[in-house]
Amino acid sequence: MNFTHTIQEVVNCKEKRVKKEERDLHSRDGEASTSGYGGNSFHFPTYLDSNGLLTEFYKWKEMNYEGFGTNDVIPYNSMPVGVDRFKNKLFITVPRRRPGIPSSLNYIEIDEFGPDRSPKLRPFPNIETNLLHSDHHADPNKIISVYRTRIDECNRLWFVDTGRLEYSPNQTQIQPLSIWIMNPETGARIHRFEFPAQIQNAGNGVPSITVDVDPRDCENAFAYIPDLRYYKLYVYSLKQNRMWKFEHEAFNMDQNAKDLTIDGFQLNFIDGIFSITLGPRQPNGERIVYFHPMLSFNEFQVSNRVLQDETKANGNTNQNDIFLIGNRGPNSQSAMHHFDLGTGVMFFTEVAKNAVSCVNSFFPFVPTNHAIVAQDNEKMIYPSDLKVDSQGFLWFFTNNMPRYIYSTLDSSKFNFRVWRARVRDIVRGTVCQTSL
Repeated sequence: MNFTHTIQEVVNCKEKRVKKEERDLHSRDGEASTSGYGGNSFHFPTYLDSNGLLTEFYKWKEMNYEGFGTNDVIPYNSMPVGVDRFKNKLFITVPRRRPGIPSSLNYIEIDEFGPDRSPKLRPFPNIETNLLHSDHHADPNKIISVYRTRIDECNRLWFVDTGRLEYSPNQTQIQPLSIWIMNPETGARIHRFEFPAQIQNAGNGVPSITVDVDPRDCENAFAYIPDLRYYKLYVYSLKQNRMWKFEHEAFNMDQNAKDLTIDGFQLNFIDGIFSITLGPRQPNGERIVYFHPMLSFNEFQVSNRVLQDETKANGNTNQNDIFLIGNRGPNSQSAMHHFDLGTGVMFFTEVAKNAVSCVNSFFPFVPTNHAIVAQDNEKMIYPSDLKVDSQGFLWFFTNNMPRYIYSTLDSSKFNFRVWRARVRDIVRGTVCQTSL
C-alpha cells in the first residue's frame, strides 16, 4: 500500500494549527519572547548537534521533586519516561516501577533562558493527588502510575493511570486502570473512567494513549490505547463513556524483530502494539490511524471509522480493515511515533539505534524514504517518548532504561535528557524535507 497523503490534506491541517497557535498566543496575556516563552538571563544550550539544530533542553543525573520530604524520595529509583508540552508547562511522567517515587505525573515551568537545566519536578496537579496512602489502599482520587500523556486538540490533558505498583518481585494492582482527563492549566479533573474488568484488569501493558477529536466537537472524543503485553487495542468513547477492544495479529510482536540489543544489553522484551498516531482529518471526519508493535520493523494502518464502530470489535473486523503499509528496515524497532500534521512528516523513536528517524508521508513507506535526524550512542540511549507541539517543535526524551533494568546507572553522570528541535530545521536536507 502507498503511504501517501495529498498536499491539500496536510495544508488543511496546517491552516488549522496556525489558527490554534494564534488563539494560544492571545490567551497568554501578552507574555512574549522570541521563542514564545518568558525568561531572564540568556542561557546557552549545553548541547547542540553539528548543525546547531537540536538542543539538549534539560538533563538530570537523578530526579528530584519539589514539596516532598527526604523520606518520600529515593532519587535513584525514578525512571522518567514521558514528555509533553502545553504552553509554558513541560509534563514529565515517572511510572512507579520502584519505591521512593513520590509523584508519577509532574511538570516543569519552561524557562528557555534560565541557568537551571536540571530543575526539580513539580507534582501535577498537586502533592495530595500523587502521594500514595501509606498502606497503598485504593483511592480513585489518587494517581498511581502514569507512563505517557497526551494533549488533545481541545487543550485537555489525557493519560492512563495503570493503577499498578511495579515493585519487583511482587507487583501490586492497587486499583483498576483508569483514563483521566484534566485541565493542563488549572489541574482540575474533567473526567475519570475506569476500565471495565471484562476489558482489562491488569495495568502492566498500557504504554500510551492517543486522542482523536475534532476541536469543533470536543465531547465526541475517542481515545486509542495500545496494550503491548496482551496485544490488544482499546477504544474509549467520551460521549458514550464506554470502552471496547480490538484484537488482531498486527498487534503482536514480530518474531523477526525480537532480538533487541541496546547499549550492549540484550532486552528480554515481548512488546507488541506500543504507539498510535493520527493522520490528517478528512472533511467527513475520517482519518488514518497508524500503529506499530515495538518489536517490529513494520507500520500498519486502520481507519478511525473502523475503530469507532463497536460492532467491528472483538474479532469482527474484516480482513482488509487493518493492513501493513510498509517497513522501516532492519534494526528499526520503535517505541513512540508522532505524525506532524503541519508538515506531513512522521517521527519515530528508534530504540535499537539510539536515534530519532523520520519519513515523509507524501512518499511510499519504504526504508529508503526514512532518515535519521538525531542519534547519539552515549547521550540518547533509549528514546522513550516523542511529541510535536502546537508551535512546530519536536520534543523527545531519552532515559538509559536498559542500564536501569539490567545494570546500574552512574549517578555522577547525566542519565535523563529532554531534547528539542524545530521540525522544519531538523528534517532539512533529508529525504523527509517538505516545502510546506
